[in-house]
Amino acid sequence: MSKLKLGKLKIDSGIPLLVIILILLLGGIILAIFSFRPDPMRDFFSGESVINTLFVIEHNDYPLSTYVLMFYPPTGRAALIDIPGDLGLIIQRINRVDRIDSVYDPRRIANFESEIENLLDLEISFYFVITLENFGRIVDLIEGVEVFIPTQVSEYRDGHIIFPSGINILDGDKAVTYVSYELPDENAELISFRRQRFFIGFLKRLGEQSDFVQNSQVAKVFRSQFRTGINQRSQMRLFREFANIDADRLSIQSVTGNVREVSGQPLIFPHWDGNLVREIVRQTSLGLTLPAENMLGDRVFTVEILNGTTVAGLAARTAELFRGFGYDVISVGNADRNDHERTLIVDRSGYENMARAFGEIIRCRNYQFENSLHEMQDFDFANTRFESRSDFTLILGRDFNGRFVIE
Repeated sequence: MSKLKLGKLKIDSGIPLLVIILILLLGGIILAIFSFRPDPMRDFFSGESVINTLFVIEHNDYPLSTYVLMFYPPTGRAALIDIPGDLGLIIQRINRVDRIDSVYDPRRIANFESEIENLLDLEISFYFVITLENFGRIVDLIEGVEVFIPTQVSEYRDGHIIFPSGINILDGDKAVTYVSYELPDENAELISFRRQRFFIGFLKRLGEQSDFVQNSQVAKVFRSQFRTGINQRSQMRLFREFANIDADRLSIQSVTGNVREVSGQPLIFPHWDGNLVREIVRQTSLGLTLPAENMLGDRVFTVEILNGTTVAGLAARTAELFRGFGYDVISVGNADRNDHERTLIVDRSGYENMARAFGEIIRCRNYQFENSLHEMQDFDFANTRFESRSDFTLILGRDFNGRFVIE
């Protein structure tokens, strides 16, 4: 055999080995890339940011309920923002006033998500869309959701009791009925409250059943009930983190406003052009990140609001403002005089920093602490009757414009 043929034979026989080496080398490089690639979910949960997740419970291709779950993993604290579908806004993409859910498209949720982000002035991290039927299937999968029903619910046509009063564990079919029925004499606030409480019970039950849901066979069924923008592994990681939420202490905020009719339909327009809800969301987000030692056991402060002006209904409107920030307004009324010049906060809580945080909501910096009331020279306490022993008494003066104290 000639030297030329021998050399060619050696080259040909070496090609398969070279190909194998190249494949192994390329595979090693790819494996190394994937091994060292950061897990985006790990970055989310190890960071210092509040995670905002949009949940849409959908019925007939339309949002039945829309919630933004704000969750801070380091503390396990969470809050729920309820977005009513009849919220009136200037819809940016069509440049006209309409319901916020008018932009909802089950095939493309991005536009709806964007409107909610603009409304709340926050970035939504993830979204989950669940049809009402799939919602019921998940409830069955986690073996029911416990809910307290204060008054029995009877079917209004034949008087048949569909939900007895007391603690009920609802299966999937009953859950679907519970969140979707509307009685003729039931107002929108009661309907929203019922759905909110059930959704919180749903989150609580998911947490209790977390290990079961993480089982590979169960997880496959669980994941198939959602539409979302994240992969299957990330979905399960997210719900595993949600299991750490203390649902019993989860606060609820609803976007409220004034009802006005536009093109023949009543719409809710957020107070102060939406600035109030954005401020509530900002304060809520800050509250979630407070260290545990600053939370005072998640105490809810009580408030008494007295109108010291001639503006009718001012105390009631201000009560709605503070309820939006999570305060328990236990008394609303008139002060003994209607000519108070300056708005005053009387603190009985014993926490001066919390009293000042309360005042910052309306930019009031005129405080009096109960242990030094006798030092006041310009306030007639003898003729002022406080109706309750609340943590704070707010006496509204002429310097209050309905939102802020004007100095």
